[in-house]
Amino acid sequence: MNGRVSFPRSGILVLGPNTVQSLVPATLISQVESLLETHRIAEAVDLAEQQRKKLQSKLSADDDEVEELHYVFQLLGLRCFSETMFEDAGKYLLNGELDPRILVSYFPEYRGAMFAPDDAIDMFAGVAEHLPEEDSVADIIAQNLVRNYSPHLKPSTREARPTVELLDILKDEARRMLYTVLQAWQRKGRVENKGLAVMRKVKMVVDTALMKILAENGDTPGLQRMLDSPNDVVLDEVEPILIQSQQLNVLCKLYRQRGEEGKLLDAWAKLVEGQWTDEDLPDPLTTMFNYLSEKRDRALIQRWGVWIAARDPERGLKLLISRDAGKRAGKAEDDLVLLQRLRDASPVAAAQYLEHLVLQRRSTDRDLHQQLAMTCIDQVLSCMGDDNVTKLWRAKVSSYASSSSTSSSTSFLLYFTSTTPDSEHKRIRLKAILFLQGSNLYDPEPVKQRLAEHAKIFPLELAIVKGKLAHHREALSILIQTMHDSRSAESYCTLGGDVVTTRLALSIGEKHDLLLWASLLTGAVPGAKGRAPMAMARQQSADDETRKKLLGILLEVCMSGGESTLESTARLLNSQAMNLDVVDVISLIPPDWPLNLLSSFLARTFRRTLHSIHEGQIVKNISMGQNLEVAERTWMVIREQGAVIEEPVEDDEDDAHSEKAKIGEILNEKLGLHDQAPVDEIQVDAEKQRSGEEAPGRDESIS
Repeated sequence: MNGRVSFPRSGILVLGPNTVQSLVPATLISQVESLLETHRIAEAVDLAEQQRKKLQSKLSADDDEVEELHYVFQLLGLRCFSETMFEDAGKYLLNGELDPRILVSYFPEYRGAMFAPDDAIDMFAGVAEHLPEEDSVADIIAQNLVRNYSPHLKPSTREARPTVELLDILKDEARRMLYTVLQAWQRKGRVENKGLAVMRKVKMVVDTALMKILAENGDTPGLQRMLDSPNDVVLDEVEPILIQSQQLNVLCKLYRQRGEEGKLLDAWAKLVEGQWTDEDLPDPLTTMFNYLSEKRDRALIQRWGVWIAARDPERGLKLLISRDAGKRAGKAEDDLVLLQRLRDASPVAAAQYLEHLVLQRRSTDRDLHQQLAMTCIDQVLSCMGDDNVTKLWRAKVSSYASSSSTSSSTSFLLYFTSTTPDSEHKRIRLKAILFLQGSNLYDPEPVKQRLAEHAKIFPLELAIVKGKLAHHREALSILIQTMHDSRSAESYCTLGGDVVTTRLALSIGEKHDLLLWASLLTGAVPGAKGRAPMAMARQQSADDETRKKLLGILLEVCMSGGESTLESTARLLNSQAMNLDVVDVISLIPPDWPLNLLSSFLARTFRRTLHSIHEGQIVKNISMGQNLEVAERTWMVIREQGAVIEEPVEDDEDDAHSEKAKIGEILNEKLGLHDQAPVDEIQVDAEKQRSGEEAPGRDESIS
């Protein structure tokens, strides 16, 4: 009790020879203590209840009287608690407002590690003397059983079946009592704004112990309600019991409230992998994906994006791509490391992420381009595992080469695109063709070696790669002699080694949803404001020298094909007559070839040559006329400039040389005057004109 407690007053004093005595009424505390000493608990309770009702009837109770009542109820509660009368104990302890931490301390499974050895709690000194000496409520129950039933039960009180059952019953009653008390304190803490109930340490103990009881009872709605309201649960304390009771949804929610991202994602991962199960989380992978999608932590997304990709490549890839959105391109080394981790987790997702780096991020790293090139080839070759696909592709090559009308009117790639049914393997091959043609950053040699084993099925791809290696004769030989694709061969020469034209690539991209792949050739990224780097944007056309060189090689290749390439040679001569030298062509044509195949080429060449001759003559005559006009306009001006001619002395050679030098200087001086002044406005120096008139031996005629 504090120092403010007033003592009872008395109106009767007894005076003795050596003493003064007073007759005072007994206090509530003394009466209750006296009744408890004689184990008259019921009478003590009645006395306390009378005092409680008395105070409640007052408009305002004195603090001393309230503390006195609290003291009495705490004594009653601890006495009932010691005698395992748990229901009554909980009610009296609540009325006495005993610190709930004292009650929790007798339940080891609920107190956990929340109390340190040096922790202290304020309480009445008289009450502290009546605290049970046992360490736990189980020991209190066992001690009561021994006191009441020993030695009547065999073999011992702790081992006899009736007492074991009674022990369990009393433990359940004690837990129910604790649950009731904690709930009351929790409600009190929400309502009051001061006092013991709102102390942080008290709330932590109350909320944590209460959550443990709810988890132990499997009260999922109660746990959810508790988390939906403000709480001070100690996460480390409730974590084991929530896992043990499989309240994993509650645990994840608590992780999220406490900002434990690592533990939250680990918990979801265990649910996805089947290590944990919870009916309240039917689709933890979706929950995990949605959570990460809201985050902007690149390291977190990179770590778990790879993990998700191993279970769901599409979602994992979406996360990793979102990681790159709005960010500057990172180092190529980091991309390679992430790509390798992704490849170990999911080859499918790794291939798609590689496409993202090259096609959307527009990486210019040669290693990434090389990996994508080999990936495209691997995917194309994997399609050959289906015999139907292999037969179809082989048939396309043979049917195109055998049809002269088709090969003369369209390219093989256009024929393949328009006649092959839409399918995944068709898209895979088109992607490979577009990438092999559009990228200049991969090494063509390994690709050529992989394709060489299937040259009859992939002649177009092989021609593209040989063009990258500048093996022009081999590439043109494949296009002309193997495929009979004169259209692509001419494009090859026009574009300086490219088989696929920009227009055809764009058409394929639009028709088959491959615009990203086509952008390697067109240079325009779908949805992007800028253009692709020049390393990936294709050259539009070759210079004249390269084009003529390639056309010459193409003509030689066509000539070497003999009669089988007569028509293609004739078409080449007719279409490229402007870029071919007739002398070179005639020297290459075999003598036994019919002249009618060359008639069109020769006629057009002669006509163009005659046109050039006539054009040259016209230009020459016009130039001559212009020269005469200029001479006529400048004749009088030059005449007015005058000239100096001096005869050398024949008998003195030295003097003759000296005179020639002087004449040269004079002429140079005249020429300088002529150059400095415009033709139409030449002004003659008056002094030099006078000296010219007076000087003997000068001739004003133009020499």
